[in-house]
Amino acid sequence: MSKLFETCTINGMNIPNRFIRSATWEGMATEEGAVTPRLIEVMNALVSGGVGLIITGHSYIMPEGQATPLQLGVYKDDLIPGLREMTESVHQKGGKIVMQLAHSGNFAPAHLTKQAPWVVSNFEGLSKSPRKEMSVQDIKIVVKAFGEAARRAKSAGFDGIQIHSGHGYLFSQFLSPIYNKRKDEYGGDIRNRTRVHLETYQAIRNAVGKDYPVLIKMNCRDFAENGLTVEESLQAAKLLAEAGFDAIELSGGMLNSPKLSPTRMGINSEDKEAYFREDARLFKKEVNIPLILVGGVRSFDLAEKLVEEGVTDYISMCRPFIREPDLIKRWKAGDRRKSECKSDNLCFTPAFEGKGVYCVAKKN
Repeated sequence: MSKLFETCTINGMNIPNRFIRSATWEGMATEEGAVTPRLIEVMNALVSGGVGLIITGHSYIMPEGQATPLQLGVYKDDLIPGLREMTESVHQKGGKIVMQLAHSGNFAPAHLTKQAPWVVSNFEGLSKSPRKEMSVQDIKIVVKAFGEAARRAKSAGFDGIQIHSGHGYLFSQFLSPIYNKRKDEYGGDIRNRTRVHLETYQAIRNAVGKDYPVLIKMNCRDFAENGLTVEESLQAAKLLAEAGFDAIELSGGMLNSPKLSPTRMGINSEDKEAYFREDARLFKKEVNIPLILVGGVRSFDLAEKLVEEGVTDYISMCRPFIREPDLIKRWKAGDRRKSECKSDNLCFTPAFEGKGVYCVAKKN
């Protein structure tokens, strides 16, 4: 049997294979961020399709941090019953599901949040519209909100949580020299820029206990001028591992990284896949907790090679599962053709129109 289909464990959470559905904004929640039957259907299809672990779309931990319309929320206790309905449905089918917790910071659209976006530091050239520079008190409010969100996630039956610290969201902005110009204990060297992550980790642990999986998604680098480098990212990852995080999902780039955008498009050969693999090699050598690699994996053979060579412990995918939620089931059955995903990124257009994410290229 392929190593990809081994049962694995992350802090007591048994995962039936090494395939993870990376956090994917579905655009299928209510306007208040509540679970809908359609969202539950998506989760059920992923479990039935053989995905070892589902990570939910980025779920906003406070109204100020909402990023996208019809985004899943976890900012108030009223949302717990719907979330519990979703986890129970996944568990009944034998699946595992982790909730990604997020705050979008600078990228929070004012038309959704009805206020100026919160930023790590306000500086000339950041934006043409107003921004609210976070005070130390604001940072404490966010840390507490993550802890409360983790409590809700555990109460709703999620098997673990993941902090979103990639792609230019708030915690990624703390790590990035592009956004973090602070002069206090949250700015400056990489240890200070990682401080909010460590404080948040402690708040989450206090809420959920030590025997509960706490993961983090982070950039290997920002792929932007004067952005986070792989050397500093690696230093941050070591601090996170030492603190007690149970696994790191390695991604890269910002929402507005023009250097990275072409890489994500038109993945039509194996050499264009797994575009963070060389950085993953560095992380795997120096960070002693499980590594999850996301970014352009389309081929079973490459996924198997990456795990067998010790580049990563888990393979995480997003867009391939929009096209084929049963991709892993197909691969396990012996049909090892690469994912049918066209890597055209058109799947998210319907979500911004309020129709939810789906593959527009797929012939019905």
